[in-house]
Amino acid sequence: MDVSPARTPVLRLIAPFAALLCLTALVSGCDGSTGSREPSDPGTRAPSPSLDARRANAQDATDALQSDFQRVIKDVLPSVVQIQGSSDLGSGVVYDDKGHIVTNAHVVARDRRFRVTTAGSEQALTASLVAAYPDQDLAVVKLDKVPRGLRPAAFGDSDKVQMGQIVLAMGSPLGLSSSVTQGIVSATGRTVSEGSGDGGTGATIANMVQTSAAINPGNSGGALVNLDSQVIGIPTLAATDPQLGGSAAPGIGFAIPASTVKTIAGQIVKYGRVVNSGRAALGITGRTVVGADYQPAGVAVVEVQAGGAAQRAGIRSGDVIVRIGGRDITSITSLSEALATAKPGQKTQVTYVRDGDEKTAEVTLGEQ
Repeated sequence: MDVSPARTPVLRLIAPFAALLCLTALVSGCDGSTGSREPSDPGTRAPSPSLDARRANAQDATDALQSDFQRVIKDVLPSVVQIQGSSDLGSGVVYDDKGHIVTNAHVVARDRRFRVTTAGSEQALTASLVAAYPDQDLAVVKLDKVPRGLRPAAFGDSDKVQMGQIVLAMGSPLGLSSSVTQGIVSATGRTVSEGSGDGGTGATIANMVQTSAAINPGNSGGALVNLDSQVIGIPTLAATDPQLGGSAAPGIGFAIPASTVKTIAGQIVKYGRVVNSGRAALGITGRTVVGADYQPAGVAVVEVQAGGAAQRAGIRSGDVIVRIGGRDITSITSLSEALATAKPGQKTQVTYVRDGDEKTAEVTLGEQ
């Protein structure tokens, strides 16, 4: 199935719907010993657990998992808020006890003033934009008045996130505040580009966490949480399936990792802007070019930034970039994805075509 990631749109119209809660079944494994042992005596073999005993064990496991879910919800949901702009609605996570709330840049869009509703409260609070960083699709807003008992979320170490971990997604899908869905970490280290239409930022984001937890319109900017009550990501994107007319592909969502959230939000809170993005830059303005078969065939350099990485390496306007390192470049999106996985100061080989001849230059990447 050919699927392409797309921004989870923020809410524009609330409609009634039916929710289906799916519980993940626990699968127990067998731990076998490889050492030698005496043949077992059938007469002394331990009896197999009865059906009633197995049912009781299964019920105990289910009760324990349910208890874990309820504990995590009690711990984290008070830190997840609903954010209403002039027309769009999304979610946010309380970052500190001073009233800073982190969310997606596409949630705040072009607004500067917001109405924020905390969990369990019907009265909206007012908030102002501190700064947005569209390149990473993150933003911070600040409450005008900090309510008593505002609880910051605990952010975990996203480098320790592993496939198969059970996670909960918290937010305001379809405007239903304080909603929770459940799933697992499906993959880590995904590099995903979101669309630039319908309010999207067009950002290419590296190291995203893929999850099967349902991510619906309005979940953007909320919390993806592990069973240790730690936020490990900010749900941001859902995949779309071209075979379904571009509608959401069930069970494929993406969250910005907590490490990136802390880095970007921390700078916005401290400086009012991002001063060290950690994102590599080539220092060009480019556009996708197509070949004789009308398929994307590279990125034409439209303009070279003065003193940038490309200019220092001798790349000029009119060159067509076709490879970075060992990765083929066919479009602006593939170029952005290649740069998203690199670091400023990193040296890499850039292959380009000039006047029909293929050339290669060693480039020391700059910073966005």
